[in-house]
Amino acid sequence: MKVTKESIIGDILDYDRGTAEFFFAIGMHCLGCPASRGESIEEACAVHGTDADELVAKINEYLANK
Repeated sequence: MKVTKESIIGDILDYDRGTAEFFFAIGMHCLGCPASRGESIEEACAVHGTDADELVAKINEYLANK
């Protein structure tokens, strides 16, 4: 899986639950909420005031090294 800023958080979590740690790190602790699972990375980062490109890079690095 290749993650982009447009990737939906729920899809990423369904693909690999280990990615949850990256969302927790930006303060997104409501991953079970239907609204958060339907958000894109870009939307979530805007709400939490974090860099979407940085988060995408970290998740893709994690997935590539599995």
